[in-house]
Amino acid sequence: MSPAVPSRLRADRWPALARAHGERADALTAGHRARRATSTRHPVEDFLYEYYSARPAQLRRWHPGAGVALEPGADGPVPHAAWRWYATADDGAVALDLDAFRADRGDTVAFVARLLAATASRPAHTGCFGLHEWAMVYRADEHRHPVPLRLGRAGTDAVVESFPVRCSHYDAFRFFTPAAVDRNRLQPTRATQVDLEQPGCLHATMDLYKWAYKLGPAIPGELLLDCFALAADVRELDMRASPYDLRAAGYEPVAIETPEGRAQYAAAQRGFARRGAGLRSRLLEVCARLRSG
Repeated sequence: MSPAVPSRLRADRWPALARAHGERADALTAGHRARRATSTRHPVEDFLYEYYSARPAQLRRWHPGAGVALEPGADGPVPHAAWRWYATADDGAVALDLDAFRADRGDTVAFVARLLAATASRPAHTGCFGLHEWAMVYRADEHRHPVPLRLGRAGTDAVVESFPVRCSHYDAFRFFTPAAVDRNRLQPTRATQVDLEQPGCLHATMDLYKWAYKLGPAIPGELLLDCFALAADVRELDMRASPYDLRAAGYEPVAIETPEGRAQYAAAQRGFARRGAGLRSRLLEVCARLRSG
């Protein structure tokens, strides 16, 4: 177990934090869990469980974060002692074993730290207007979601052809239709991900959730759920500004084909970039703690 443990949580405090975390996680995932029980699907919300790999049970599991030890109480040993990468000190306190975690996940920590620091170093570009979703259906007879196109196929294609497409996010760009690929001013690849990601990108902001759960027990539970909540809000804008007609599901469109819609989108994008900056900074603090020991 790493010798330095900078803080401890008493046994009369941390169980309440764990319970509150579980309750918050349950509230955030209630809709998805109910739909899963009835084998139904939501066209917006379930993306967070289909594209990203964390399950509700993983979100519900509370971790104090790297550098925090949990003291045992009268009820018995700390349950985290049986979880991967945790170790128990001579006095029964349990904390993440930083050496063991680094040995297994050091490469992931280094990559996440490099990507997040590079992204944070750039200004937020907010002039893309969500055209990545439109480029994913451009000149295509079929599309990914079983939802009608709000402007029809010809109208959707016309929007893509009317505005410059400047998508910097590889995991959005890789879903562009073949006809849309060359319309993008950038040609992001996995190899250039660190060089291109910028904090105004909705998908880079949603991915803060991915990096949080990939760092697993090193991330405090509150930070993980904060990232999840932001990703859910960003996903809603992403789809409201998309070419899909989601009014039947209760989502009014952000009509980016109009000046008013573009202004609405950019304003929301700036707000998400500000929220994302705070979470990105907190994730970088965890990465620094993990790398410094």
